Amino acid sequence: MTDTATQSLGTVEHLDPTTLVIEANVRPSAPVTPTFVQSIRENGVLVPVVARRDEHGNVLVRMGQRRTLGAREAGVSTIPVYIVDADEATAERIIRQMVENDQREDLTDGERAAAFQQLAFEGMSVTAIAKRTGTKAKEVKTAIAVAENATAASAIHEHALTLDQAAVLIEFEDDEDTRDNLIAVATRDPGQFAHAAQRARDERARAQAKAEKEAELAEAGWEILDRDRGYYETDLARLTELVTAEGERATVEHIENVEGRAVYVNVGWNGDIHPVYYLRDPKAAGLRKANASGNSGGPMTDEQKAERRALIANNKAWASAEVVRREWLTTFLARKTLPKDTAQVIAKGLTFHRNAISTGTRDGNPLAHTLLGVERGGYFEADKLASIVEATPGKAQHVSLAVVLGAVEATTGKHTWRNPGTLDAAYLTQLTAWGYTLSEVEQIVIDTVEARRQSGDAASDADTDDTADDLDDDQDEA
Repeated sequence: MTDTATQSLGTVEHLDPTTLVIEANVRPSAPVTPTFVQSIRENGVLVPVVARRDEHGNVLVRMGQRRTLGAREAGVSTIPVYIVDADEATAERIIRQMVENDQREDLTDGERAAAFQQLAFEGMSVTAIAKRTGTKAKEVKTAIAVAENATAASAIHEHALTLDQAAVLIEFEDDEDTRDNLIAVATRDPGQFAHAAQRARDERARAQAKAEKEAELAEAGWEILDRDRGYYETDLARLTELVTAEGERATVEHIENVEGRAVYVNVGWNGDIHPVYYLRDPKAAGLRKANASGNSGGPMTDEQKAERRALIANNKAWASAEVVRREWLTTFLARKTLPKDTAQVIAKGLTFHRNAISTGTRDGNPLAHTLLGVERGGYFEADKLASIVEATPGKAQHVSLAVVLGAVEATTGKHTWRNPGTLDAAYLTQLTAWGYTLSEVEQIVIDTVEARRQSGDAASDADTDDTADDLDDDQDEA
């Protein structure tokens, strides 16, 4: 008779990673970075992956998909594999315990993730786990991904995070500072977690864009500056202040092969690249300073600098909040049952927000299609929103609300927090009433309008849906 304890220990075998089977749908994503691959190439896989052997002799990876993929890309011949036995009886016991515990007291997300992971070890597919436990397959996937990631698994138990919050930490497993900040937000102010996560994603994207542009320019021979130059700093001459001997404005082409050229790579709030070019010795390059135009206001004061930093920070925050808000709207409109006041909100939208509605319907309301997950038809095709109503009459109110929300949402932008009107505040207030959590920059809109109302300053309240952007994007740099 086989000893149970001995059977559960399993064995370690060194196997070719290309022969291992990574089961589908176990982990939503397995990011394999060049750094990770290089580490495996130099050091090998130090921690065994966990797998089981099926009835056909195939070795199925249960924990360590990322290590397996990294080993394949690194070209290593073998990796250590800890092979455990799949036991249907064990799976049944875990499911029974989960049901019994849930009936007494809800399991924590950390406990649920650990249980799902163990069921995966025992050979159950995501679909089977979801069906047997009455859980959505997406949640099972997320739970297994969290349980498999050491950082996320530790955080969900230590800080009582939700599965979705812990899953976000996986995105930043190589960024300890960001992870710590997200954990702090999740425990201190969980309503702001989605906003904090999106800002972190956007900052990472901007940093990546900056690094890629710097690498490109460095390859071309430019000196990369770590900061922009101030008004009184004279070690470098800004290209925009230089002209040729004939008085023509100097361009990048004039200095692209000149010694002493330098550049500071600025990234705007929306990810646009704004290189600022400099030259150490303009005279040697045949250039000179342009005559003073007389319109220089001198260097900015400390107060102006602080205002500038706040403006840039809020522009970035608004862009991030827009992603979160529109994702929330998409989920909200996917609900089977809409709030009781939906008809009233639609009526208000058609009247109070009539300018936005007029523009939105005239242009085919592309954002309404996006929020409902519907591809827009061609110019000569019938509106596909109408097709939804024809096919599913019960969705008529969903479509109507999407048209209103899509039209109003399309009028928002970074100008909204800079010069908010009562319609902007009313829109965000309604979303809040439906359960949306405002970010700090969105709260500025409501606070500003309320302050105007209390002071009776109605004249300054621009209640238009087409407020112009008051700052040139080229000037709006990080």
